Amino acid sequence: MSERVGMVVPTIGGRPEYLPLALQSIRDAGKAYVILVGNKGFDASEFLASGLIDKYLDEPEPGLAAKINFGFRALPKDIRFINWLGDDDLLTPGSLTAATERLAQPDEPVLVFGGCEYIDPNGKPIFTNKSGPWAVPLLRVGPQLIPQPGALYRRDAFERVGGLSNKFGWAFDFELFYSLSEIGKAVYIPKVLANFRWHPGSLSVSRRRESVNEASAVRKAHLPKLLRPISELWEWPVRQATYIAGLRVSKKLKK
Repeated sequence: MSERVGMVVPTIGGRPEYLPLALQSIRDAGKAYVILVGNKGFDASEFLASGLIDKYLDEPEPGLAAKINFGFRALPKDIRFINWLGDDDLLTPGSLTAATERLAQPDEPVLVFGGCEYIDPNGKPIFTNKSGPWAVPLLRVGPQLIPQPGALYRRDAFERVGGLSNKFGWAFDFELFYSLSEIGKAVYIPKVLANFRWHPGSLSVSRRRESVNEASAVRKAHLPKLLRPISELWEWPVRQATYIAGLRVSKKLKK
């Protein structure tokens, strides 16, 4: 029987039509202790009463990374595996169970991830990111193709790399996965584990250029010092290709 995992859902309360769907998807994904972290004064009584969440917390300071870190620190001590879910994204049924079972294997990977289906604001599929195991070495030289929704990682490994960095507004998930892959094994599960909702209000969509630039800064920071001065030789084309790929998805959504 799979063990309970810790899930944090950060919200500003601006997507009331999506938040209940995100929370229900966690319940359908497996055994989880769910903490909702919102802006001060957010009314979570309905979600507590319905059992969609186990705990509600007001954020201690602004910033998405800080909000998620705060939620993780409040999880019960016995929880070993963790992740967060955006309030507009979804987990697929049974995905937490599948990820937990893989993390608990004797080889003890620090991170597991699977495929992710991109959906439009109404939930209609756009395309599926099947990534694959090659997404891990690609972190060093290319775009971040490990889907954050649906991933799961060890809490002790998360704490070992220092949690989510407050230096980044959008690429802190990229920085986390890069750091985790340096201290242990990251494993791909050939199964769609989550849905990412691609819409104008999503931070990774509306602030695409900033996100791409931050990802580049993450890669540079992890390079040997001798390579950093010449890194623009490959970083510039990688940034352009990643940005253009995102624009293509947005154009496809408008059709």
